Amino acid sequence: MLDINKIREDFPILKREVNGKPLVYLDNAATSQTPKQVINAIVDYYENYNANIHRGVHTLSQEATDKYEQARQKIQKHFNAAKPYELIFTSGTTHGINLVANGFSSILKKGDEILVSAMEHHSNIVPWQMTCERTGAVLKVIPMNGEGELIMDAYDQLLNDKTKLVFCNHVSNALGTVNPIKEIIDKAHHVGAAVLIDGAQAAPHIVADVQKLDVDFYTVSAHKMCGPTGVGVLYGKEEWLKKLPPYQGGGEMIAEVTFEKTTYADLPHKFEAGTPNICGGIAFGAALDYMHAIGFENIAAYEHELLEYATQELLNIDGLKIYGTAEQKTSVISFNIDGLHPYDIGSILDKLGIAVRTGHHCAQPIMDFYKIPGTVRASFSFYNTMDEVDVLVASIRKAASMLI
Repeated sequence: MLDINKIREDFPILKREVNGKPLVYLDNAATSQTPKQVINAIVDYYENYNANIHRGVHTLSQEATDKYEQARQKIQKHFNAAKPYELIFTSGTTHGINLVANGFSSILKKGDEILVSAMEHHSNIVPWQMTCERTGAVLKVIPMNGEGELIMDAYDQLLNDKTKLVFCNHVSNALGTVNPIKEIIDKAHHVGAAVLIDGAQAAPHIVADVQKLDVDFYTVSAHKMCGPTGVGVLYGKEEWLKKLPPYQGGGEMIAEVTFEKTTYADLPHKFEAGTPNICGGIAFGAALDYMHAIGFENIAAYEHELLEYATQELLNIDGLKIYGTAEQKTSVISFNIDGLHPYDIGSILDKLGIAVRTGHHCAQPIMDFYKIPGTVRASFSFYNTMDEVDVLVASIRKAASMLI
């Protein structure tokens, strides 16, 4: 059992009011809130050892370098990567996807095929469209059903010896569906394809063991996991990271530079050009420490209780429909009320102090599939309470009565 009141004390923002009402923060799928333990790590960096890393012999540089590389090791342990240099610091999941897409632009040729799922975030679609335009590769889509689950029989039929890469999110940001990524990975490898998994939405709820999954690439953002914005990690198998060319050129990613020729640094620095988000990387490590102290199994169990209770209560509202009813879900509920625009509902909820997300959630193909303009999305974290669910339900009823 989690001591939710004690946990909530760690999050200063949860004490504030919005429009004269206590804040009910239910936009965790967009970004989670930050505990004071992580905020303190950020302050500590800037107050005590703010310096550039890897290049300096002075004490502050050495201290910052040690802290930054310790954070990489924490992330390695969390995801069970074989080597610390298989973890590349990025600015977030989108950066990680683009890094891989850029690398595959030098590998793919005309007629090669890339598979993506029908429930992808725009960040998981647009880079591959750009890659296909550059290379002549063909983008194909794994379809989904009305429950928001991938049609795996169709996936089997799409796989062939032309398939070079399969891309899929671990969890849908718009629906909360947990995809069967182990099955997806194994079947892709059977035809010789590599697999990139977007773990942004899964990482706050599920600990992905990259060796057990045998995944080739896995990418996440810290700000979904109680960490700061502007930092994330791309995991890549060593053999794949050695195959891919650098994504950016500059300082840090080089071994030797002359005007005639440049040779590149070893992993992970080959992909980490320029001064990184040093403080962000250190704070990412602090965020993992915080979540592990609570326990990811405890977090998942409690969030499942929130999901079940909220689903039950929301379905008692007349005209409310939930989109995404997969058997395996994380704590995300996307819904609409008959005849009402999601933006209107979200605007009234904001006036009542409730933060939810409205729109297509950067997953417009999903909305096109359901033939809707968007949804209201309530996404729950381990610091939310059953009382907040009750406030949400009562507020939706009030919003509906004002709009009908």
